[in-house]
Amino acid sequence: MSRIRDYWMLTKPTLSILVVFSSVVSFMLTRGYESFADPLYRILSLFVSGFLVTGSANAMNQCTEKDTDAGMKRTASRPIASGRMSVTAGWIFAIATGILGVSWLAWAFNFLTAALAALSLFLYAFVYTPLKKVSSLAVLMGAIPGALPCLIGWTAGEGELGIGGWIVFAFQFFWQFPHFWAIAWVAHRDYSAVGFKLLPADQGPTRFTALQTVLYALLLLPVTLMPFFTGICEYASVSGQVGLGLILLSNEFLIVRCVQLYQGMDVKQARRVMFGSYLYLPVVMLSWLLSKNTIG
Repeated sequence: MSRIRDYWMLTKPTLSILVVFSSVVSFMLTRGYESFADPLYRILSLFVSGFLVTGSANAMNQCTEKDTDAGMKRTASRPIASGRMSVTAGWIFAIATGILGVSWLAWAFNFLTAALAALSLFLYAFVYTPLKKVSSLAVLMGAIPGALPCLIGWTAGEGELGIGGWIVFAFQFFWQFPHFWAIAWVAHRDYSAVGFKLLPADQGPTRFTALQTVLYALLLLPVTLMPFFTGICEYASVSGQVGLGLILLSNEFLIVRCVQLYQGMDVKQARRVMFGSYLYLPVVMLSWLLSKNTIG
């Protein structure tokens, strides 16, 4: 049981489930989703295959960062960092789950979806992960594979890239900046000790960093409204109006928290942005789903 638990930890299950959630909701927002004769099976396939790919990327990350994880208190107990699992065993698990997840996406949906999943896996494990010790541009590079699951969900339903896919991609792409910078603010000491460069200013948590979170939170407002202007969502019905109202309130909630970080400039406010962003993402995506345009 302890070995099974270690493999489970290798996938970073909480993070993987959040990523797969975004992919599934994006899939359900498509017109193509409604054309499947077995939608529940397709949702399950996307969830499991997406979890395998995301878990593979997280496992590769832990294999690569074994020594780094061992040097930070919050990650020192991870299976590979602690020595409970060998790097070789981690790589075997990561490669096997990655191949299985990508192959499942190709079989259940289409090759474009599988190719995007493979690209996301590669960018996360082999571009973002090593770049974290080189430059703060790692956050920008990491936001691409972090947002690709939304595009993966969209192409699973539509079979092609489209305006809707790029909207959900942009949403998760911009969301990651205030979210991740808040995490980097809270964990700044640990990150600095192992050489991670994840904040936009070399001096660490600064007012410039806080201002950046505000700007990206403001950018999210028009992005979250775009589905209503492109026909993906509608606001004429009661459910559409409720969804639109929730989206506006969610944006106000996140913007206010980022402004409070700019004013307070402390870990407490950064932690509020971090946890607030965790709440913000599912509320917005479920509000889109509530407002989905099912006509035409």
